[in-house]
Amino acid sequence: MRHHWTLDPQICFLNHGSYGACPKVVQERQAAFRAQMESEPVRFMGRELPPLVEAARQALAALVKCAPTELALIRNATTGVNSALLSFPLHAGDEVLVTDHEYNACRNALDRRIADTGATLRLITLPFPLRYEDEIVNCILAAVGPKTRLLLIDHVTSPTALVLPVQRIVPALRAKGVECIVDGAHAPGMVPLDLAALGAAFYTGNCHKWLCAPKGTAFLRVREDFIARARPAVTSHGFNQPVGAKSRFLMEFDWFGTDDYTSWCTLPTALDFMNGLMPGGLNAVMAANRLKALAARAMLNESLGAEPVAPESLIGTFASIRVPDQERAAANGAFEPEALGERLFTEHKIEVPVVVFPRAPQRMVRISAQIYNTMSEYERLARALKTIFK
Repeated sequence: MRHHWTLDPQICFLNHGSYGACPKVVQERQAAFRAQMESEPVRFMGRELPPLVEAARQALAALVKCAPTELALIRNATTGVNSALLSFPLHAGDEVLVTDHEYNACRNALDRRIADTGATLRLITLPFPLRYEDEIVNCILAAVGPKTRLLLIDHVTSPTALVLPVQRIVPALRAKGVECIVDGAHAPGMVPLDLAALGAAFYTGNCHKWLCAPKGTAFLRVREDFIARARPAVTSHGFNQPVGAKSRFLMEFDWFGTDDYTSWCTLPTALDFMNGLMPGGLNAVMAANRLKALAARAMLNESLGAEPVAPESLIGTFASIRVPDQERAAANGAFEPEALGERLFTEHKIEVPVVVFPRAPQRMVRISAQIYNTMSEYERLARALKTIFK
């Protein structure tokens, strides 16, 4: 499958989860849109772009199972979290919950919103390693108090590569009068989505990761009762233009200023590509990637003598594996996580992230499993780690 991508053949690329990787056919389609745009920029921006954006929205809405009128295309999930936080009414004394697995950029956005509104933040420390799903649900429900208004939660955690049971958490909190902003940056193309059934007030996700769309392709789904108060992170012309065929919500989100919107236009091509990779379409690709991630995780854990950090039910298409901690590794010249990651790249040509969690000196490597990865690549990583920590 790797011939569909332009990845460096010298690099063992086990980090699809960070930025994704765009297939050749998608790159070519975006280049064609860019040529179309530059041939007559005014015509493209004013006349040709709107129906292309709407076609992308319709295709994506069918995939994530929500109404197209509730779905805004945006640049990335961090932008989506920022927009959701700005749109949610918070006041002094309100309490917001977040787990210790939250992505740093989105945690920063939350901290700023807390400071601006006078609300209070409550950090939920989840058990780690995890033994079963109920530990997550019970911890979050136990944190809800009389002043709790909102939970910001990852659907798939970035540092620990866990698929959190948001399908249980969101309705349980909503029944208590607590709304959820779900940061689903990694979820589209990793796990099946039904956003209407999930019912989160806001759900944001990236399309450039596991759906292999170009960088700068993401979405924010807003539940119908929050649409009137939803605001983009950037205010532009849509704020006061007369409402026509589109709602004020879509008018504000669809145009945030002069930019390259061709990544959005290319989304249907990316979805067609992923659906055409194997019989059964994208669902079959996700299932195959998950089985590969589980097999690679088991092999690496056995090779390193490490215990799994979570049950298989919480694993998607990438996984974290514990490696010897910084104190034990100091003598091997791989003390800081950056040093270990750099050694893996420079000495072994392996691209894989090293993360500190839950706190120094404990750390993990996070492997990704996309359709182009093979088990021999994970075996190469196992040999490299054993060489470093011998």
